[in-house]
Amino acid sequence: MKTESWNEYTKSEKPILSIFDKLGYKVFDINAKHEDIPEREKETEVILKSNLKRAIKRINPWINDYNLKKAVDKINPDKILAHDLIEANELIYEKLVNYISLEQDLGQGKKNQTVKYIDFENPENNEWMVLNQFKVEGTEENIIPDITIFVNGLPVGVIECKSPFIDDSQEKAIEQLLRYQNQRDTQDIVEGAEKLFYPNQITIAAWGDSASAAVIGASHEHYREWKDLYPYDEENIEKLLDKDSLNNQDKLIFSMFEKSRLLELIRNFTVFKKGHGSTTKIMARYQQYRATKKAYNKIKNKKDPEKRSGTVWHTQGSGKSYTMLFLSLLIKRDDELKNSAMLIVTDRVDLDEQITKTFVRSGFPNPENADSIDDLKDKLRNAAGKTITTTVHKFQESGDKIFPVLTKNKNIFVLVDEAHRTQYKELAANMRRALPNATYIGFTGTPIDKKTRSTLKTFGDYIDTYTITQSENDGVTRPIFYESRLAHLNVEKNIDDLFERIFKDKTEEEKAKIKEKHASPRVLAETRQRIKKIVLDITDHYENKIEPFKAQVVTVSKLAAATYKEFFDEYSDYESAVILSEGSNNEEEIIKKYNHYYKNKEKYIAKFKDENDPLKFLIVCDMLLTGFDAPYEQVMYLDKPLKEHNLLQAIARVNRVYEDKNYGLIVDYYGVFRYLKEALEIFRDEDIKGAVTEIKNAIPKLESKHNKIMKFFRDIDMNNLEECIKAFKDEEKRIKFKNAYREFAKYMDIVLPDPQALKYKSDLNRLGKVFKAVKNHYREALNIRGAGKKVRKLIDEHVRATDIELLNDPVPIIDKDFDKRIQKIDDEEVKASEMEQAIKKEISVRIDENPVYFESLKEKLERLIKEKEEERLQFDFDEYMDELNEIIEQIRNIDKMTQKMGMDKNEFAVYELLLKNKEIEKRESRDKTDKVAEPVTYDLNTDFDKDPYVNKEFRDLAKKLLGIIKNMKTVDWKWKENTVIKNMRKNIKIELVKHEEFKKNYEEITNQIINIAKSIF
Repeated sequence: MKTESWNEYTKSEKPILSIFDKLGYKVFDINAKHEDIPEREKETEVILKSNLKRAIKRINPWINDYNLKKAVDKINPDKILAHDLIEANELIYEKLVNYISLEQDLGQGKKNQTVKYIDFENPENNEWMVLNQFKVEGTEENIIPDITIFVNGLPVGVIECKSPFIDDSQEKAIEQLLRYQNQRDTQDIVEGAEKLFYPNQITIAAWGDSASAAVIGASHEHYREWKDLYPYDEENIEKLLDKDSLNNQDKLIFSMFEKSRLLELIRNFTVFKKGHGSTTKIMARYQQYRATKKAYNKIKNKKDPEKRSGTVWHTQGSGKSYTMLFLSLLIKRDDELKNSAMLIVTDRVDLDEQITKTFVRSGFPNPENADSIDDLKDKLRNAAGKTITTTVHKFQESGDKIFPVLTKNKNIFVLVDEAHRTQYKELAANMRRALPNATYIGFTGTPIDKKTRSTLKTFGDYIDTYTITQSENDGVTRPIFYESRLAHLNVEKNIDDLFERIFKDKTEEEKAKIKEKHASPRVLAETRQRIKKIVLDITDHYENKIEPFKAQVVTVSKLAAATYKEFFDEYSDYESAVILSEGSNNEEEIIKKYNHYYKNKEKYIAKFKDENDPLKFLIVCDMLLTGFDAPYEQVMYLDKPLKEHNLLQAIARVNRVYEDKNYGLIVDYYGVFRYLKEALEIFRDEDIKGAVTEIKNAIPKLESKHNKIMKFFRDIDMNNLEECIKAFKDEEKRIKFKNAYREFAKYMDIVLPDPQALKYKSDLNRLGKVFKAVKNHYREALNIRGAGKKVRKLIDEHVRATDIELLNDPVPIIDKDFDKRIQKIDDEEVKASEMEQAIKKEISVRIDENPVYFESLKEKLERLIKEKEEERLQFDFDEYMDELNEIIEQIRNIDKMTQKMGMDKNEFAVYELLLKNKEIEKRESRDKTDKVAEPVTYDLNTDFDKDPYVNKEFRDLAKKLLGIIKNMKTVDWKWKENTVIKNMRKNIKIELVKHEEFKKNYEEITNQIINIAKSIF
């Protein structure tokens, strides 16, 4: 292991390997000796072919050798032809889950026979294996993931571990996983080893305290923790894993990799969503898994349809449509239930289309959409084995006819989306009359509990709940803020004042007639003068607070929406589209003018969802208020009197997660806040705490965050960057500063451009300079991910415009400009610190080249720093700088030095190891009183053949020992402990024991040489 990785190994990697061991996996830890580590022919291979062949033969014992080879080839990443990673991954997934078919004669002639790669029904009939440090050779580079999980020789999981003590550990682990997959935006640069992820099902970022999971291609914001052990008891799992308590890393690894659970997640809780020319892989989050399993278990354990029924309350934006899909998949794959009928019911045409597309795009088997009342009746009369999607409105008859009973079958499962709406009157009654023995499961994000309308009374008790607060804490949704704008234009707030303002040029008599005929809130909301003012205000607000994210404008009527569109075209530079429901010939011309948007609505919706498309505003009336998922939308400008669940559904359009989007915002031009309070009263206080916060209430938080970060600078001049650098030399203090800075920047993002935030803007800019200078000086990846694109841009532009040397990116010590950079620093302490940090960075990068040499340089540097801090030298600056310069010269000249000594740098690494282990005093220390032997300072002008420091015998021995390894190494030799490495050790020992000084510790030296070779080759 690398020296700098020990914390990572002991705090994260090793505990994870221990859990896999407890779960019954065969664990190969590179730090321990193993006799039977699986072999590969070459490091480009990502599957373990021998293991895969044995598994296929065990699961399909009839298969002959020809078809066995064919089966392996069909799933071998080297044989897969695909345009990109996601296509390759889907091709292999289909073969894993739906199997393949090969022609073979089993005694009755040649017939197609099903070949399974994984036995999903019998987990123990599969081979479970975990290897750490599994090296894979990519196109341009090699990768060594910390932990790779194999099922039947197929790498289905990759875990990247980080120490919990480093800054941004989760983000660094995810970034590494994306690099491994070649999924970062690196233009033409090919990274990682993509083929390792062709069969992959789960990627994990782990950092000791916790872990987060996602599927291939997922970006940072889609990695999620798994916080619930359902259906297991925590105390029992603690006993199983031999732990006093479980952290979130333990919970995730157990919950996702327990054998039967992993197979279940792969088979029943993974789908591929297709749309707009791309494919996205989706795996259930813990709340979706929990709700699906609870509903499924209720169905399996109860026979009475009424007892099977119930309500799933998962807050808006938490993925209810996919929970419905996962439940449908589970039912369809159950042998006892697979001939059941699934009826998916929504209450709007657009939602019906959306959920049908969700099922189709996810590869669900043959969902059928009922396109009329008669078509629905026909489908339900012969519903066995079908999946039918429809709207509740098709459960109606013309005139006084009573809707008929269509089937009394008990194996009909009705999943109702948005179950809080339209499920309390005649249409719902017709549905229950048509299907009297069906099981009804309602899915809602906003349950209703009133005397006349109650979601729970209609569907039954909660099967599972996932609240607003839980969703925000998990990062599944973003918090929503509320802001009221332009009170004098607010319809509900002061309708009389608004009337007087708009009709100020009319006589009292004219006003009375207008008021009698036309002065309804809706008519006033449609007035052109008012809408014009709002459009101007929206444009200004968007430009200063929201851009580059996108916005939705919700209007009171089609006429108002069309008027908004006209004024946006006239007064705003931003591109907009208006999407209204299909109109009739009787509508006003201004509305007809925009009918082409409805006809091409899919095109404009796709443009709006694309962050790179210039379409910024979507203007609507009723359409796209619910069931519309556009994560890049941050604000809804609301000019419509929505109430109760309709209001809650609408505002949830802005709570979807997107990178650098800290919150969603509702800007109210109508006066709906009192309705919002009423709508939230149906929830318990603990379930909605902070669900919607007035923007003005974020200002005290901003003040608090500002006070917290400014405490770091009580006795420091923020304008003196050299002084600031000295103040943050303690690593723990730097991390606290970074966290405080991130929180302050986040609330600046929320509150700006409110005038009360402007007073902090100069501090934000100064802090940006300090942050950049500290980051550069200490060579750390201190970032402010999550601070918001707008604030980051503000800081970057300000810092970029400042010509200060300390704000430029750090220069490596081997760079020719390094010395010039040092000379420009005035403060002696900062100058010395800059050299220290540069040396530390260079040593950390190169220590694997020669552990002994660079470790000794590291020890020397640490000793010098310690002496300086203890003032043992009374800190003679010139002497201290000479010492640092000497270390720099030793690093810069190592290649020239080894060449003149007649070695390459790898041979020199072994040479240094031999010198270190030599038990006589030939390697002299410059300071005889010091216990630590320093690296020798070689003079490049010296004739090395006559240099007393060069041990010619050891030089020749180093060459010979490294030659043994070069000649004996094969592909995957590092894994072949019982063959290749065993013979290497034997031959190295034979050479070492020829030298008297190595006879006592030749075993230890041999191990050290092998370890060096493993890092070199």
